[in-house]
Formats: sequence, C-alpha cells, structure tokens
Amino acid sequence: MRTNTAIAARHPPHKGFLVGALLLALTLIIAIVAARPGGDTGTSANQARAVDRATTAPGTIAAPAAAGLTARQDFFDFGTISMAAGKVSHRFWFRNDAAAPLLVKRIYTSCMCTTATLVKAMRIVGTYGMAGHGPMPDVNESFAPGEAAYVDVVFDPAAHGPAGLGHTERVVSIETDARQRLQLAFVANVRP
Repeated sequence: MRTNTAIAARHPPHKGFLVGALLLALTLIIAIVAARPGGDTGTSANQARAVDRATTAPGTIAAPAAAGLTARQDFFDFGTISMAAGKVSHRFWFRNDAAAPLLVKRIYTSCMCTTATLVKAMRIVGTYGMAGHGPMPDVNESFAPGEAAYVDVVFDPAAHGPAGLGHTERVVSIETDARQRLQLAFVANVRP
C-alpha cells in the first residue's frame, strides 16, 4: 500500500486535462449566454417586445432597450383580412432615443406587396418598397435626439393573387448611419 501512495503522490492529476475541462466549461457558459433571447431582431423578438410595450400608456413611447431608434410598437397583427376588400395600412411611430443625432439612411420592405411612407414633421419624406424591385433611393434624413416620426405601412393582400392566401408575415426595415436596423413587423391572415 505504501508503494501505491508513493506513486500517486509523484503523479498528480494531469494539468492539461484540468485546463481543457476548464476551457470546455467556459465555452459552454459563453454559448448559453449568447443563445439567450434578446439579441434577435427577428419577428418573434418583435412580438415579445410588442407584448412588453402593450403596457405602455397610449400616446407615449416605451423606454428604449438601447439607445438609437426605438418604436412605440414594432409588431402589429391585422387579424383576418379580405383580399377582395383591398389594401390595409398601419402607422408605426418611432423616435431617436440616442444622445446624438442619427441619420436614417435606408428604408425597405421585405416584399413588393408592402410599401412604407416616411412622414417627419408633417412632411412626406418618401415612399419605399422592396430592395431589388425598382430604384431604392437613400433616405438621408437626420433625427435629433428625441425627435419622432412615423412610417405608414401599406399592405396589398391581392398582390400575390390566390398564392397569397393564408398567414402572411412582412417586415419594414429602417437602417441608420450607426449601423442599427429597426424592424417593424406585421402579420395578417388573408382570405378571399
């Protein structure tokens, strides 16, 4: 028995194995933290934020999660709409919650069936559509800290004909010079 104890004392656990195990644990922790919800800007994240903003008093804009462009409401559900009844629209308000001015560089939609008209200070800045379907003019509109505007989003449920029936999801993206993209999403259930 003395011999085995002496051998164990001379050969401590392998340091490389301990370092590897530590690095593996650290990598797993980082992966778990990175996978947590909150960094996603997709529609499901917009829906979750819309629920949070539903408790905001009417006429106010919810507190921003981070400085930059923030929307009062970034998700809207049209519910069931009729293709035969024609176009539907919704107004999305947003503002610059950054401490410095921001420049809105581009606005575009996820489908040709959707347009977005930017209105700032009661002035129509422009109407924008899907990238790749006609000219995409730059917006280049500056927003001072606290300055608000809105986009009137128009969805044409008949644009795709019968192939457009059923559940529909679309997004309007607003990009700034700070490399921020504010996404405003809506859904509709299109019926004939």
